[in-house]
Amino acid sequence: MMTDVVADSLARIKNAANRRLDTTELMFSNTVESIVKILIDKGYLESYKINEKGNIKTIATTLKYDDNGRSLITELKKISKPGRRVYKGAKEIKSFKNGYGSYIVSTSKGVMANDDAYKNNVGGEVLCSIW
Repeated sequence: MMTDVVADSLARIKNAANRRLDTTELMFSNTVESIVKILIDKGYLESYKINEKGNIKTIATTLKYDDNGRSLITELKKISKPGRRVYKGAKEIKSFKNGYGSYIVSTSKGVMANDDAYKNNVGGEVLCSIW
């Protein structure tokens, strides 16, 4: 039984990018779907599609590469874990890697990138970082 669907999804994306795969399948959850949408908005992923096979839902994501065939994802790291939750206030999540990377934060207003959370003046649980 899987306890952390977000960590599994991030690992699948990172491994698929390292192997230069075009697509990868993720387990479905609303949080994972929100994270994938943010990664698409930030330009790290190309697109996604929700597939249903009976009662099981998955998210098929299409990865994005540059002109040389290198992945746009340099590092994808899970910050908050089931045994150790990491929370930051709105002022603490202003920037990551001098604006070249992003935190993905679960706030009271939904899952959003760090720059959106800063604009809305909300903090929350830092799910992962990407650059």
